[in-house]
Amino acid sequence: MSELDKTLGLDANITRRDLLHDAGLMSLALGLASPSSASYSNNPVSTADYPPTRTGLRGSHPGSYEAAHAYARDGVPQKKPDATKESFDLVVVGGGISGLAAAYYYQHQFGQHQKILILDNHDDFGGHAKRNEFHQGGRMQLAIGGTHNLEYWQFNDTVNALIQDLGIDIDKLRRQTEFNYGRTGVNGRAIWFDAETFGIDRLITGCSLNGPPSASPLPYLDQFPISEAAKAQLRQFYGRTEDVLADLSDDDRSVYLHNTGYFEFLSSKAGLGEEARSLFGNACHGSWGLETQCLSVAEALGEGLPGLQLLGETPTESDWDYPAGFFPDGNASLARLLVQRLIPSVAPGVNPDNIAIAAFNYSELDKASHSVRVRLQSTVTHVENRGNGVYLSYTRGGKVHAVHARHCVMACYHSILPYICPSLSETQKVAQSYQVKYPLLLTNVLIRSRAPFTALGVDGVSCPGRMHGSLFLASGIETGGHQQGLADPGSVPVTFWGSLSPEAGVTDLRDQLRSSREKMLHLRFEDYEREVRSVLQNLLGPAGFRAARDILAITVNRWPHGYSHEYLDLWDEDWPQGEAPHEVARQRFGNITFANADAGASAYTHTAIEQAARAVGELG
Repeated sequence: MSELDKTLGLDANITRRDLLHDAGLMSLALGLASPSSASYSNNPVSTADYPPTRTGLRGSHPGSYEAAHAYARDGVPQKKPDATKESFDLVVVGGGISGLAAAYYYQHQFGQHQKILILDNHDDFGGHAKRNEFHQGGRMQLAIGGTHNLEYWQFNDTVNALIQDLGIDIDKLRRQTEFNYGRTGVNGRAIWFDAETFGIDRLITGCSLNGPPSASPLPYLDQFPISEAAKAQLRQFYGRTEDVLADLSDDDRSVYLHNTGYFEFLSSKAGLGEEARSLFGNACHGSWGLETQCLSVAEALGEGLPGLQLLGETPTESDWDYPAGFFPDGNASLARLLVQRLIPSVAPGVNPDNIAIAAFNYSELDKASHSVRVRLQSTVTHVENRGNGVYLSYTRGGKVHAVHARHCVMACYHSILPYICPSLSETQKVAQSYQVKYPLLLTNVLIRSRAPFTALGVDGVSCPGRMHGSLFLASGIETGGHQQGLADPGSVPVTFWGSLSPEAGVTDLRDQLRSSREKMLHLRFEDYEREVRSVLQNLLGPAGFRAARDILAITVNRWPHGYSHEYLDLWDEDWPQGEAPHEVARQRFGNITFANADAGASAYTHTAIEQAARAVGELG
C-alpha cells in the first residue's frame, strides 16, 4: 500500500470489515455456509446480519448477480432443480417497489388469503430503493442508496390511492424537509475543480454550471482553472441573450431542438470548444445516468443545462425548484411500508411517522404461516407457463429450487427476461432486450462532522472532473421519526451521486451503457474507496478535514442496471402508440404479466407502482 493510500486511510479498519461482508455474500453465491443465512431462521437477526447496516459494495452486491450472469451471459447450463414442493397463488419475481406493489394489488384484487411469494436476488428488499444505515460515531444515520424521492405532482389516482392507504402525508413530508440536493449551504451551489484533472484544487462557491440565474458562473469565470480561450468562450456564452434560431419556423425549431445534440449546439451555436464543453460532460450522470453528449438540446435544457438565453428565453429561479417528498433513506421507507403492510409481524406498529427509525425483523419475511412471503438471495433463472399455471426455478445458497404458481408477475428489469422466459415470442424478446438500463452510482460516506462543509460554506458541490458528478450532505430530512437538521453538529453522511463514463471512443448509446456497466462491476471496493477518500481530503482538507481520521464508514451502492430506459430524442424512434418497445415487452404471456418501471419506460417510483397495478389487473 502506497504512502498516499495510508494517508487517505485505506488501511483503516472499515476496509477489512467491508471485505468480510463481501466474502460472506460471495459464499452464498457459491453455496457455502454464511452468517447471513440466519436471515431465514426463526430468530431475529443480529445487528451484524441486518442488511441495511451492511457497508462496502452494495446495490448489485457480490452474490446478487453471479448466477444470472452465469446463465444469461456466459451460457452455463442450468442445474436440475429439486422437486417442486411449494405452490402459491402468485409468485412475484423482483422485490423492488414494483414487485411489492404487485403483491399489494394482488391481495386487493383476489383477497387477503392469497398465498404470495416474492423472490429477489439481493439480500434486502426494495430494489433500487436501498436503505443505508450507519451506526458508527453515535446515533443511527440514514442515507439514500438508490431511488431518492416522491415526485408527487406526477402521481395519478392509482398511485395517490396507494400512498394515502399507506398513510403517507406528502404535505407533512414537505414541511419536515429542508434538504435540497446540496443547494442549501451557506453560499448555495458550488463547483470543485480537482488538481488531477485541472492542475489545481479549487472550490468556487456561489455558482453552478447548470443552475438558476442567481448561480450563474459568469462573475466567477476568472477563477476557473481552465485556459484563457475556454474562459472567453464561456464568458460569451453565458453573457449572450439572443435567439440563434430566430430564422426557423416553429416546426423547424422543434425539429432542431429534438434532433440536434446538446454538444453540437454548444459548438455550432454557442461557440464552445472541446475544453469548455467538457465541463458539462458528467453534469447529467446522477439525474440521467448518461453522458451529457447523449442528450438533445431540448432534453439538456429541460435538465437545467445552460442555453435558454440563446433561444430568446429568460430563465427564472423557479425553473430549478424541485419540491419533492423525501424520507431520510429515500424511497426505502416506501418499500418498508409496503412490506409491513404485506407482513405486519415484520414490524408491528410501524407507520409513516416512525418508519425511518423502525427495526425490521427479517426472520419474519419468509415464514410458511404468512400469506405473503419475501425470499431474498434467490435468483430466478427460468419461468414458463405450464398447464394452468406457471413453473419457476431459482437458485439460492448454491442450490436450484422449483416452485409452482397460478399467476406470476415479472417485476424485474426487462433485458433479463429473454433469458429467463425462453418461450416468449422473438418479437417480445427483441422488445425487452432493447431496453438497456442506465447505470447509477450512489456512494455514501459517513464523516465525523459537517464542520468542514460549514467552514467552506457549502452543503454540496458539482465535480466536473471526478468519477461522481456531484456530492452533497444527506441531512435536513426529518421525516419518518428520524431527526438530523442542517445544523446538526454530529456525524453526517455525504452522498456521492453519478454514473461512470464509458471507455473512450465508444459512440453508440447502448454500447456506452454496457461499457459503463462493465467498468462499474469490475471496479473493486478499494477503487471506489480511494476515489471518495481522495475527493474529500482534497476538497475539505483546507477546512481541517483528515480522511484517515474523519471518515467513519463507506457504502458503495452500484447499480449497473440502474435507471429504466427512457426514450431519447437522438437514439430512439417515435413509435406509434402500442408499438413502442416497452409496450410490446410488457404484453401478457399466458399467466405471466410484466411490471417494473421498464414497463412504463420511465425511471420513477410512481411508474413502477402504475405498472404493478396494470400487471395485476391483467390477471383478473
